[in-house]
Amino acid sequence: MIERPITDWLPLTKKEVEKRGWTDVDVVLISGDAYVDHPAFGTAVIGRIIESEGFRIAIVAQPNWQDDLRDFKKFGKPKYFFGVTAGCMDSMVNHYTANKRLRSNDSYTPGGEAGFRPDYATTVYSKILKQLYPDVPVLIGGIEASLRRVTHYDYWKDELMPTILADSQADMLVYGMGEQPLREMLNLLKAGVPFNEIRDVNQIAYLHDSNEELPTYKNWNTVELASHEVCLQDKIKYASNFKIVEVESNKWQANRIIQKVGNKTLVINPPFKIMDEKEIDQSFDLPYTRLPHPKYKNRGPIPAYDMIKFSINMHRGCFGGCSFCTISAHQGKFIASRSENSIMKEVEQIVKHPEFKGYISDLGGPSANMYKMKGKDEDICNRCQSPSCIHPVICSNLDTSHKPLTKIYQQVDAHPEVKKAFVGSGVRYDLLVDDFNKNNKDGNHDEYMEQLVTRHVSGRLKVAPEHTSDDTLRVMRKPSFKYFKKFKEKYDKIQDKHNLKQPLIPYFISSHPGCEEADMANLAAETKDLGFQLEQVQDFTPTPMTVAEVIYYSGVHPYTLQPIKTAKTREEKLAQNRFFFWYKPEFRTWIRSRLHKLNRPDLADRLLASPKKKEQDSVTLGDKKKKKKFKW
Repeated sequence: MIERPITDWLPLTKKEVEKRGWTDVDVVLISGDAYVDHPAFGTAVIGRIIESEGFRIAIVAQPNWQDDLRDFKKFGKPKYFFGVTAGCMDSMVNHYTANKRLRSNDSYTPGGEAGFRPDYATTVYSKILKQLYPDVPVLIGGIEASLRRVTHYDYWKDELMPTILADSQADMLVYGMGEQPLREMLNLLKAGVPFNEIRDVNQIAYLHDSNEELPTYKNWNTVELASHEVCLQDKIKYASNFKIVEVESNKWQANRIIQKVGNKTLVINPPFKIMDEKEIDQSFDLPYTRLPHPKYKNRGPIPAYDMIKFSINMHRGCFGGCSFCTISAHQGKFIASRSENSIMKEVEQIVKHPEFKGYISDLGGPSANMYKMKGKDEDICNRCQSPSCIHPVICSNLDTSHKPLTKIYQQVDAHPEVKKAFVGSGVRYDLLVDDFNKNNKDGNHDEYMEQLVTRHVSGRLKVAPEHTSDDTLRVMRKPSFKYFKKFKEKYDKIQDKHNLKQPLIPYFISSHPGCEEADMANLAAETKDLGFQLEQVQDFTPTPMTVAEVIYYSGVHPYTLQPIKTAKTREEKLAQNRFFFWYKPEFRTWIRSRLHKLNRPDLADRLLASPKKKEQDSVTLGDKKKKKKFKW
């Protein structure tokens, strides 16, 4: 253990370890991302926490896994464990499009170059480490490990896979945001508890010999899932498993989950209660350099860093519970918000950056406007098993006041070095529609929206209605499209009042479970009528541990076990997507023919009629003048 001031990057090379006077290290972190010492990058956060607890820590970023494996051996055997993460994204989502085409770039690599991490990176890295150092524990974490902690469907292999602990041969998994379990584990290690005896920490998972009795800790009750082998034979059992996992992952008083996998038993301890303000501040206030490691200076910029280097993440978690989204599955549905002091401290750090020109790119979070929103009565939240606080209606116990957020915006605005602070994160627009959000008792939503539209929109505002069909939106756990229309009316009214021209950028998904071809044609017609000419729509990707992924694989909704149709073939997906190109001459004949076959000539007439002049003037996705692409 060591004590020293932390003023520079964590060691990335053997020379940097020696420069600190170390002959060996306590923990080695292996990451699929380049090392950026910034609180938006998980490897930096975990590394800084480990160092703050007095451990000697070194990082291996984007190791070469194909040749002599020297990168995995350069720091030797750590005293306590190897930590492994695929990076800020699941490596398969990072590598492939929804059509399973290999991407040509990687935003977490210098120069945006692709090819610096393997498919299934967590598993590949972990197996190499167990081959080289079989007696050293391997702890896996990050979003790839977190969302693959139980039996899950893998879209890219098109097969059901067991817990990633089985395939990776790792000794333990930390799921969700790792600060709390990691600190507790580090304190146990400091106290002399061997790594393989750490079993009573919340928010960890491990494999236990099925022939041995399961240990009992902290009076946890245990819920058993259908085994991996049963899931392979029965899709309905697999779907039923998901409901249990989602409910237990979002409860304050959760049960321990077990699942048999071969001759082992997967044990998933209950999650920690969400971090309080002091705990989340502690994580964000660590002494990051806020810069990429100097090693990369001649390799080009790191796109993901350039996107966030002047942004501020004010909270974590999302209570939306959208069926296609992994945020609540990883970060949780309860909101962990930073203090005003911590946020303003980060503003002070940003304005001192040598490249700062006065513009903060984002004051946001997973959803831009959920800061400090929580249940008014914690006892009600303790008993709640709903995966969403706002679907199908907003919970009456949810405090949806935007006052704290408006106050933060105004404080940042008042900073003498800040010319403009924008909101780049997606705004949850339904929280700003009074007909939907009936918790707005004092008009604070209107005050927030006036502040947002007049001061914090960088040319355009991102919102995500996702669809127009109420049936599809119910599967998505999203509100009716009528609320988007009401929001747009409110937004346009404020714009007209202040003589502003800041287009809304609506995001939509095609081929989502529950969506028929006619629904997509109607979506194209509805958005055309509103003045939008869409040039890019995100095709649905079934990612692990989401409701939509379970429906895609099993064919049924995990909560009702009722069948739901999903477009799966390339032809079905292309057909859904083509309706958005009603303005292209080459698709007109196809659209008319297709909609007549679907017995919807009315939609063909709406889509193929000449748009009104006002609609033609609208600026939406894919603005050709700016030649900028927007992705959901």
